[in-house]
Amino acid sequence: MQPAAPVSLLRARIVPLIVAVALFMENMDSTVIATSLPAIAADIGTSPLALKLAITSYLFSLAVFLPVSGWTADRFGARRVFRTAIVVFMCGSIGCALSGSLTQFVLARMLEGMGGAMMTPVGRLILVRSVDKRELINAMVWVTLPALVGPLIGPPLGGFITTYISWHWIFLINIPMGVAGIVLATLFIEDVRAEKPDPLDIVGILLAGVGIGGLAFGGSVLGSTSCRPAW
Repeated sequence: MQPAAPVSLLRARIVPLIVAVALFMENMDSTVIATSLPAIAADIGTSPLALKLAITSYLFSLAVFLPVSGWTADRFGARRVFRTAIVVFMCGSIGCALSGSLTQFVLARMLEGMGGAMMTPVGRLILVRSVDKRELINAMVWVTLPALVGPLIGPPLGGFITTYISWHWIFLINIPMGVAGIVLATLFIEDVRAEKPDPLDIVGILLAGVGIGGLAFGGSVLGSTSCRPAW
């Protein structure tokens, strides 16, 4: 019975790190393309102004799929949903790197947003249900840091990669992090789920998704030139 304590302690240290890396990847990706829009636009044959739609679509997808994430974790298991979210995010990242038109790029960004929407709340749910209450505050610190650091280093990192390597690697760097996250989640995260999950409120999810998505879309285009007064 003695080895159980070291294993439990290791899990308490590793699980917050796994969730933190996933959230860092998601938070950074929301801003990393800001300084790379001209290079991406020139490569796929569109204008940087039109490519702002890629940022809007990511935020819109993130907002729309956020309300359903908690129910899916209770229904199918937090570990399974978390790994699936990472896979979806990785597929979106690969799609962005391989995009040859604005339409393909926007659809890939929406797929990324779908995966990111599942990673954030499910990751927090994993912490609450997997980490001992005495270690929960320290674990939440690991989760809070990516939300603060990711958006800050996203633009300079995107500019550096675009200048010295290629804008494609802005998205391809998510692949090794995602693979590591899937492997570590399989080894250290328990597949916690609700014994009796609540029924899915389809109407509520649709209304919440449309409302939150509308706010996200409206806020993102509020500062565009088309919304500014002529005077």
